Amino acid sequence: MSAPSAGRIGVMLPRDLPATQVLEFARRADALGFDELWVVEDLGFRGGIAQASAVLAATERIVVGIGILPAGARNAAFSAMEIATLAQLFPGRIIAGIGHGMPSFMRAAGAWPKSPLTLLGEYTTAVATLLRGEPGPAAGRYVDVADVVLEEVPDAAPPILLGVRGPKSLTLAGRVSDGALLAEPSTPEYIAASLAFVRSEAPARARAEITTYDVAVVAENEAAALAQVRPALAWFGEPDWAPHLVGQPFAEDFARHRAASASREEFAATIPDEWVAELSLAGTADQVRARIAARHRAGAVSVVLTPVGADRLGELDRLAAVLPTR
Repeated sequence: MSAPSAGRIGVMLPRDLPATQVLEFARRADALGFDELWVVEDLGFRGGIAQASAVLAATERIVVGIGILPAGARNAAFSAMEIATLAQLFPGRIIAGIGHGMPSFMRAAGAWPKSPLTLLGEYTTAVATLLRGEPGPAAGRYVDVADVVLEEVPDAAPPILLGVRGPKSLTLAGRVSDGALLAEPSTPEYIAASLAFVRSEAPARARAEITTYDVAVVAENEAAALAQVRPALAWFGEPDWAPHLVGQPFAEDFARHRAASASREEFAATIPDEWVAELSLAGTADQVRARIAARHRAGAVSVVLTPVGADRLGELDRLAAVLPTR
């Protein structure tokens, strides 16, 4: 049996989980021993703050991450108030993920700025400053909360992680936040490269954390796990995801294969098993445990497993097989 990982292991609350199962899923993740539960805020599904509030109240100890709050969707002062409230009510149990959001989502909502990184930097700085109980920073191009002071702040400000999509946002994460949140796939090579960018901008910061997402399946044999997780990779391979393939010997072949595929579904159905194994956390419990440990060694503080398949509660139980015995 592989040695247990030294870092944290979390699980994603699927964005399309039926509402009747949300609290059951959260309680089960808490009882099984996952360190973190991450909720998703994607346009058309459910709000991040509302989900976080509900699952925090329904659980006992699990840390809840919000991944992510799009900067263009909310006023920074009111986001800081919401996060501060959660951190006061549930001390030590909230992580705030902030990002510029998926461009297609934000454009559809009329909230995509001309300079997303400028907005993200100003917004994150403002939220972090207000959470410390300090007056808002000087007005910037997009964010003006200079006259705001929160009267109610937590004893310790919760971590803020930036949802990132490339080198520019990684370096921004090092300047204005406590680390980066990497969407899947998050290979050890991608984690190490991302952490180097973050730390280059944050040499004196107490925190420079990396949290990762990966689609995950645990099964009795690797072939069954790879077959189940394969459809979840159908969206992958667009040009802006090239950084995820850093260090992979198949990166060029991967890009060619994606370009030659008639559809995302054809692409996912025909990529080699070796690529699927590298770009997911799928296999036997020992295999997945070893891959999680490799991500921790590469610099991930927390590895978040995203269940796939129709039976999400059953998948949650199966994923728990990778957790160390406590």
